[in-house]
Amino acid sequence: MKQQINIAANIYKLRKKKGLTQSELAEKLYVCNKTVSKWERGAGYPEITQLTSLAKILDTTVDNLLLGEKYGIAIAGNAHTDNFKVINNYPKSGMLSTIDNISRTIGGCVPRTSIALATIDRELPISAIGKIGNDDSGKYVIGELQKYNIDTSKFVISSSESTGFSDVMSDSNTGECTFFHYGGTNNTFSPEDIPVKLLDCRMLHIGYIILLKEFDKNDSECGTVMAKFLKSVQEAGIKTSIDITSNSTKRITEKVIPSLKYTDNAILNEEELSQLSKIPLRDIFGKIILQNVKTAMETILSFGVAERVIVHIDEADFLLNYNGKHFSLPSLKTSVSQDPFLLGEAEAFTAGCLYGIYKGYDDMKILEFASGASVCITNYNNRSSNSKTKEAIFEFLKTAERNNL
Repeated sequence: MKQQINIAANIYKLRKKKGLTQSELAEKLYVCNKTVSKWERGAGYPEITQLTSLAKILDTTVDNLLLGEKYGIAIAGNAHTDNFKVINNYPKSGMLSTIDNISRTIGGCVPRTSIALATIDRELPISAIGKIGNDDSGKYVIGELQKYNIDTSKFVISSSESTGFSDVMSDSNTGECTFFHYGGTNNTFSPEDIPVKLLDCRMLHIGYIILLKEFDKNDSECGTVMAKFLKSVQEAGIKTSIDITSNSTKRITEKVIPSLKYTDNAILNEEELSQLSKIPLRDIFGKIILQNVKTAMETILSFGVAERVIVHIDEADFLLNYNGKHFSLPSLKTSVSQDPFLLGEAEAFTAGCLYGIYKGYDDMKILEFASGASVCITNYNNRSSNSKTKEAIFEFLKTAERNNL
């Protein structure tokens, strides 16, 4: 049944790609348009003698017609701008502080992770999926993505809502930042904005759970709308992975755990792992408890994650696969000067994980590559784009030293 559903989706996608109506495709095949409609609903199946003609009309092969043409990575979810404002001090209520500098950059899972992936490999097909307003900020987000040849054709543009943003107040004396977030179009972005039948990616990564109101809603069948969406993506033969935003323990467990059943790879940070598993990861002196990290990851895997749980912590990176094999890798001995206006370490690490999974690296190599990406991509002192590619990352790892764990 699942194969038939996939074939139905493949016929629909390829027909749309060719710009044919059901009636036009039916005419070319010498069948009635109701027959094509049945195929695309999964209520019928082409005769084996029709497959060769159908594949030829749709400019594909019989294998691709049956199995689907899937390549590249799609990044979906939260997209906004970050407005950085450098202030000379953070004022008390009712007091004034002057703004010394203003700048803008892209923000959210979609732009940051997509650009990090494109930085690693410009040949990798990447599509960005989100919702923005028909305003200057929305045009800025699209423009930044297109600089890296990222496909933005699946972005939904709203004429009635404004693009989301975060105002980031950075204290020039302490370096501390305070964030004021406005969801904007992210608040109405929903599964209806992502046509699963038209997705031709091999992997789909979505974030941030907790900041996507329509996806965070309850669902009677799967627990949350996000969980139901991820289920439909898996049924289309696409691997899934998630990004989340740390929040209160109650909210994070309610909104994230239902999705894990339909997640192939879960990429988490220390706080998220601890909140989801309800297991403390450090002792009273602040030292990481390695056994607790492993137990917490086993807890996440038990919620239904199909392939891997990957965790990024200051001291080390960890991976637990579906076979129960646990890998750990100490952090790199390197000094990184990170500019807050550039891509963050978390997005760079996630991009490294996704790239390694997509390329079929073994689990330890995935961790090694992701750790290298988190340093090379975010290092402000290393501004050359050529120093952030996959080749440069592997070259860096040849001589890089690691801390003791």
